[in-house]
Amino acid sequence: MTIRGKFITLEGVDGAGKSTHTEWLADTLRGHGLSVVTTREPGGTPLGERLRDLVLHEPMSLETETLVMFASRCEHVRQVIEPALARGDWVVCDRFTDATYAYQGGGRQLGVDRVAVLEQWVHPGLQPDRTWLFDVPLEVARARLADARSPDRFESEGAAFFQRTRDVYLARAARFPSRIHIVDSARDIPAIRAQLGSEIRDLVEASR
Repeated sequence: MTIRGKFITLEGVDGAGKSTHTEWLADTLRGHGLSVVTTREPGGTPLGERLRDLVLHEPMSLETETLVMFASRCEHVRQVIEPALARGDWVVCDRFTDATYAYQGGGRQLGVDRVAVLEQWVHPGLQPDRTWLFDVPLEVARARLADARSPDRFESEGAAFFQRTRDVYLARAARFPSRIHIVDSARDIPAIRAQLGSEIRDLVEASR
């Protein structure tokens, strides 16, 4: 019988630096002999990538934005994430539903109740096995964004938006400490990867 894979997610406000480590983390897991699928949200499927472009660049109401996020996620879970886990693959995903709680629920001030309803509808019973939350002081994240490419709708938001988003991320980490591990990503890359590497070894060993 095939052993179900593990679902790993990376979270953090824009500018936290999580994307720098996505492929490295996947390669580290492969180094432990695992089959790994990397993906992202919004996106991850052909339809999801089209929805991603809309949500990042087209003006829309908060309700529409939240529904588009979950529409993309619904396709993603059914076409990519669940089939990969069922095959025994480990899935490394850049953002998942924690991001919707943080960005739409917190940053855009939708609140958690409607996000929770959609979460239970779209992926009941599916939660990441491990989430690494890349956290930096707001001023560090903002400075990094200032050096980035042309900003999207979210990256263009002001400091108050990002503070609310970060606050919800940290609140969720406090609520789910066994799942969500905080990474101080103001540190240099070797220090961050030393932490990740150690925690990856523990996670892999616990799964065997």
